Formats: sequence, C-alpha cells, structure tokens
Amino acid sequence: MSDIGDWFKNIPFITRYWFAGSIAVPLIGKLGLISPIYLVLWPEAFFHKFQIWRPISATLYFPVGPGTGFLYLVNLYFLYQYSSRLETGAFDGRTADYMFMLLFNWICIVVSFLSCTHCTLLMIPLIMSVLYVWAQLNRDTIVSFWFGTRFKACYLPWVILGFNYIIGGSIVNELIGNLVGHLYFFLMFKYPMDLGGRSFLSTPQFLYQMFPNRRGGVSGFGVPPSRRPLPQEQAGGGGGGRHNWGQGFRLGDD
Repeated sequence: MSDIGDWFKNIPFITRYWFAGSIAVPLIGKLGLISPIYLVLWPEAFFHKFQIWRPISATLYFPVGPGTGFLYLVNLYFLYQYSSRLETGAFDGRTADYMFMLLFNWICIVVSFLSCTHCTLLMIPLIMSVLYVWAQLNRDTIVSFWFGTRFKACYLPWVILGFNYIIGGSIVNELIGNLVGHLYFFLMFKYPMDLGGRSFLSTPQFLYQMFPNRRGGVSGFGVPPSRRPLPQEQAGGGGGGRHNWGQGFRLGDD
C-alpha cells in the first residue's frame, strides 16, 4: 500500500485530483451512494432546477459496467498519461496556466453540451482536449499504439477517435474534445506565436495567486513553442521555416 501511496503522491498536483475524482465519482454512482441520474449533465435540470453541480459531476462521472468498463479504463489511462505529461512538460512549474487551460476547455465543452439534449458525460471530451494539446505540442514525436502501429503524435487524437468508436460506438465526445483542444491550441499558441497574431487568451491573475509559478516564463502561455519569424525578421537574417513544438514520449512510456 505504501508503494501505491508513493505513486499517487508523485502524480502532478492538478492531474492527481482530477484522476482521483474520476475514480471516486464513478465509484459513488456504481455503489448507489448517489443516483447516477444526479451526476450527468441534463440541460433542463441545470437551467430550470438550478442543479448547478451537474457540469462538474458530469466531468468526473462515467457509468462503469460490463459494456463500458474497458472504455472507462482506457480513457482513465489517457487522463493519467497525457495530463501528467503536459503538467510536467510544457506547463512545468506553471500550475495556474495549466489550470486555465483545463478551465477554458471545460467551459467550451459545457457550453457545447448544454445545447445538446443527449450529450450528458464530459469526461471523455475533456480528456481528449488535453490529449490533443499534448499531441500538437509534440506533433513530430513518433508514438506507438496498439498492435505495434507507429505514427506521428499529431495523428494520435484522430486514431483514438477511431479506436473509441470501435469499442464505444460513438465519436461525438472525442470529436468535441478534439475541436476544443484545437481551439485552445490555436488561440494560445498557433495564432499568436506561429502566425504573429494578437493573443486572445491569458491566465487570470487570481489563478496565479492561487497557484504561484515556480519558475519564470511567459505569463499565460506555459512554455511556449518558438515563434515563426515574421517576414521582416527573415529579411533581416532570421531563419524561417516551421519550428519543432517540443519533445514528447511514446504512448505507454513511463
């Protein structure tokens, strides 16, 4: 038990509590301590009965059963792996920036789901949005998937979308997660740094007060990728071309 405790304590801060909540809430629903009907996102109950906890509980809850257990465990693995890698990689020492990314993605997912009457679970979309951001920051890294297949990390979210469709029968959750992850990545990294546009997103100051940075960096950007030089900079001798978005890991590495 001490080994499990040590392993749990070594999980990065935000990932640790997200991971624990994603185990505890499904277990509460499975044991019947709280009826699952109160844990999923129902727009009518949220708007008309003011059950404002539903977007949070629906992010952590998943109906675990004989037909969904494997899908749940696979996505729990993705949560642990890719949230940990982002939190200790691109966002290392910048818990506030990582928390802002999760909040931005979560709010976008909640807004999109409140307009959908049959979209009730937010766990997979939020996990996929995080995985998508990791894949883009490590887009040229070669990852290994099931049955020894190997490909660039930038394709991983779409491969997982197809994989989850095979074992789960739906791609709506994965697709929304990928689109939200792309929106965050474009607004936070791609447009301001690679295309030279203005910055539309920045981490609110209250998050820095709650989670102070442990080292220096660009506020609101985690560890930003290298910006592509503007044309006038290239004319002045700066190097052009695309930049490597960061180092990564192979799927399944420790």
